[in-house]
Amino acid sequence: MQTEIQTQPTPAAILQIGTGFWASKTLLTAVNMNLFTLLAKGEKSGQDIQTKLNLHNRSLYDFLDALVALGFLNRTGIKETAVYRNTIETDLFLDKNKPSYIGGILEMSNNRLFSFWNDLEDGLKTGLPQNETKNNGQSPFELIYADPAKLSEFIHAMAGVQTGNFITFSKKFDFSNYKTLCDIGGCGGHFSAHIAMNNPHIHCTSFDLPPVEPIAKDIINVMNLSDSITLASGDFFADDFPKADIITMNNILHDWGEQDKLKLIEKAYKALPDGGALVVIENIIDDARSKNAFGLLMSLNMMIETEKGFDFTFEDFNRWAKKVGFSSTTLMPLVGPASAAIAYK
Repeated sequence: MQTEIQTQPTPAAILQIGTGFWASKTLLTAVNMNLFTLLAKGEKSGQDIQTKLNLHNRSLYDFLDALVALGFLNRTGIKETAVYRNTIETDLFLDKNKPSYIGGILEMSNNRLFSFWNDLEDGLKTGLPQNETKNNGQSPFELIYADPAKLSEFIHAMAGVQTGNFITFSKKFDFSNYKTLCDIGGCGGHFSAHIAMNNPHIHCTSFDLPPVEPIAKDIINVMNLSDSITLASGDFFADDFPKADIITMNNILHDWGEQDKLKLIEKAYKALPDGGALVVIENIIDDARSKNAFGLLMSLNMMIETEKGFDFTFEDFNRWAKKVGFSSTTLMPLVGPASAAIAYK
């Protein structure tokens, strides 16, 4: 006779999430101080790190050993005899000198988003953004696009966080029946670059606002892909989309309310030939709205950052696509919480 084991409730998960900002801020601070970039040059003692980063004696080893306990650093020895080095992951993804660096989004999380999320309750009660615009400041996008240095930093940050999705989609999607692709809101052209590198028969167009073009041009030239990628400037609300067999949008739709989402999907439909495909890469929320926590949290972030933006389910996308005339849709899982929602004309 089996005895049923009674599981006692525990507050562990509640406390882990409730104090999660401790761990988050520890990692974000390490990224912001370029700790992982420093250690990519070689392992260092606590004293060496203290000198290089101009840190105080107090809490030095608590900070470094917390990163060890969280899995972001390796260590031999302890305290004054300790030597610290990156893990495989932090060395690959958090060294600023590597093309695989994804820290740009973490820098933005530390320098902007962390403080804005403190006003989440205000956002939930008012439905209004909680970023720079809250006190009649300029939109962050206006500030970014007005400053070439900030724009370049933003472009590289967005590319870094999306690289895994770009590579996965470029290899997983069947491009055999297509010849041209236009990436709407193409930013620095990184998505087009991965498509062209992995599918040489595809000619890509990267479409974005005029200030982006010089930065994208430099990126494409460095990658020796200028023959495979055309840069086009325009406003994706005011101007028609360039014609192409495939229209793509990467983290574009979630910036906007439902009517603007529909407008962009309809413009994509008009730019595609029969048999063409619209590809939307986002953190698509599962239809049951109970599993993709990152997608749901990203939607909250869109509330904090935008006037009407929100993330959405595949069911939502399917409904919008069918409404403007697409005949079928499918969902392709990519990296982590991200997916490609695809609509065929």
